[in-house]
Amino acid sequence: MSVSGAPRSAVAGKNGEAAPALNSPARVLFASLVGTTIEFFDFYVYATAAVLVFPAVFFPASDPTSAMLQSFATFSIAFFARPFGAMVFGHFGDKIGRKATLVAALMTMGLSTVIIGLLPTYAQIGVVAPLLLALCRFGQGLGLGGEWGGAVLLATENAPEGKRSWYAMFPQLGAPIGFILSAGTFIILGATLSNEQFMSWGWRIPFVGSILLVAVGLYVRIKITETPEFQKAMDKQERVQVPLAAVFKHHKRALVLGTFSALATFVLFYLMTVFMLSWATRPVEQAGMGYSREQFLFIQMVGVVFFGLLIPVSGLLSDRFGRRFIMILTTIGIGVFGLFMAPLLGAGVVGAVMCSIIGFALMGMTYGPIGAALASPFPTAVRYTGASMTFNMASIFGASLAPYIATWLATTYSLSYVGLYLLAAAAITLLAILGHKDKEFSS
Repeated sequence: MSVSGAPRSAVAGKNGEAAPALNSPARVLFASLVGTTIEFFDFYVYATAAVLVFPAVFFPASDPTSAMLQSFATFSIAFFARPFGAMVFGHFGDKIGRKATLVAALMTMGLSTVIIGLLPTYAQIGVVAPLLLALCRFGQGLGLGGEWGGAVLLATENAPEGKRSWYAMFPQLGAPIGFILSAGTFIILGATLSNEQFMSWGWRIPFVGSILLVAVGLYVRIKITETPEFQKAMDKQERVQVPLAAVFKHHKRALVLGTFSALATFVLFYLMTVFMLSWATRPVEQAGMGYSREQFLFIQMVGVVFFGLLIPVSGLLSDRFGRRFIMILTTIGIGVFGLFMAPLLGAGVVGAVMCSIIGFALMGMTYGPIGAALASPFPTAVRYTGASMTFNMASIFGASLAPYIATWLATTYSLSYVGLYLLAAAAITLLAILGHKDKEFSS
């Protein structure tokens, strides 16, 4: 059986018929990486605009903090949409295949992002503008909810024995690459446009321009064939009628433990990106740090380089020493970092750079093995649904309200309480990882 449009090899099968061509490692890894890079670029473009643009353009209010919190509220919508994306795309990914579902997820995310760049503002159509923004944000979350699980499975279900963590870290690299592209775009726009031009129309460029990246991603993914493991499940007629029902009926433990095993990963990342950008660029008279957006985006980009470098390192270490062991050590490190985050941020530019490097390096160490770790407890027939639901449920608890909660804690109490929030998330994650059996993380 072959996927429609897939290339076929010249090698004959058992009965002399042409056998489906296998994906080469380079094609598999590039297809899994390019899609997540585009998805995360789109996602981070919104996150950056939610801090720098949307409070003024879509949520005008006399109180800047109120406008920022309203903007963060729409930011959180995507995280509540992601489990729905996991359900919908996971269902079809487990029923009809990984390839077609990944193409649909990328289109959903891409179109939602482009439309945001074309939306009228609050000044033009009033309250309808933020409602349309919220709808598009839901579409972004829906697409990303179906993207991550499929990209990880595309990599791991093509991986040779003993290299699942190494293969699974390639789609994870899409996160730092997408962030660097997003932040770099805003830095260039800030350097070439006046503030009036940027706020009037310049912010729309990365949203509309992302359609070029989406076209590249679609071309690459249309060229791949179905994964060998899913093809085998189809040949043996092992697919289930309702994958979501099977996950909740037979794999509740893996779903719950997996969700909280990824909690600290999400809290750490969205504190290091959205919250810190917001807090650092607030005027000093509003208890912020007074950086310009270009200054702090550059500081974040320095940290994200370490994020990207540590992902492959964690993949190699996880294959050698076990994912569970590496994740336990990293989670302890995240908790300790929570205690020092506020003092580092308060120590001037050098302290802020060190905070960015350490935080993002820890993010690389936890993000690298998480893909294979969350997918491994689920059988092939429900793996797309199970892995996607686990990852995206973690996004609700760990990421959706993280910028909102952190802003409230820092404003109401102090920045030190944001570090304690991260410490608490790390403690919960550590307990969840310890609750897993080693073979569940390593298969």
